[in-house]
Amino acid sequence: MIKVLLADDHVIVRAGIKLLINSQSDMQVISEAADGTEAVQNALEEKPDIVIMDLNMPGKNGLIATQQIKEQIQDDDMKIIVLTMHDEKQYVSRAIQAGASGFVLKSHNVNDLIEAIRTVYRGEAFLDPNATKMLMHDYVKLTKSKDQQAEQLTGREQEVLSYLARGYTNKEVAEKLYVSIKTIESHRANIMRKLNISSRHELVDYAIRQGILDLNYKNKDHEFVDKK
Repeated sequence: MIKVLLADDHVIVRAGIKLLINSQSDMQVISEAADGTEAVQNALEEKPDIVIMDLNMPGKNGLIATQQIKEQIQDDDMKIIVLTMHDEKQYVSRAIQAGASGFVLKSHNVNDLIEAIRTVYRGEAFLDPNATKMLMHDYVKLTKSKDQQAEQLTGREQEVLSYLARGYTNKEVAEKLYVSIKTIESHRANIMRKLNISSRHELVDYAIRQGILDLNYKNKDHEFVDKK
């Protein structure tokens, strides 16, 4: 039996969802909460398998409650599904960052919630179709943006970038490419400006994302430190 904690500040909404869940043969609502503080407390005491969490509740909101539950309960078997009327992408991203395993809109089919409970209980993630589309759209947009930034770099700048990402100093890159340090400094400044980054750490991250530098790469002679 899947044990469910239901957190929502609307009594009628809770009653309807509870009736729906308890009508299933494999799940049951074992506890209810009317605000975020109560949700955290009941989760700690009742140890449900699934927490259905509304976002907009008085006092401590659902995002904070979700984060606190995940921080305080060192049990990956307890999963949280955010159930909300908000379909803006920032809510989806923040819910996932807080530790939610599922995201369901109240405006959609009631069967979506039942499917989400069973899916998350199996250890899988469940996202409302609209939420999935939003995240995919953002991912594609971000990927295109990064590709466009890479295309803005000249061949020489990409070469300089690969050396800098591996930990070489400006002087060492200059010696490798047989140019002056001032030239490398100019290339470095252009790279930072075009990629909108300000540190070697960000530069290394970018190089890994673009496949310029392997994630497991370790230069035996140079560390990833920001040498000038």
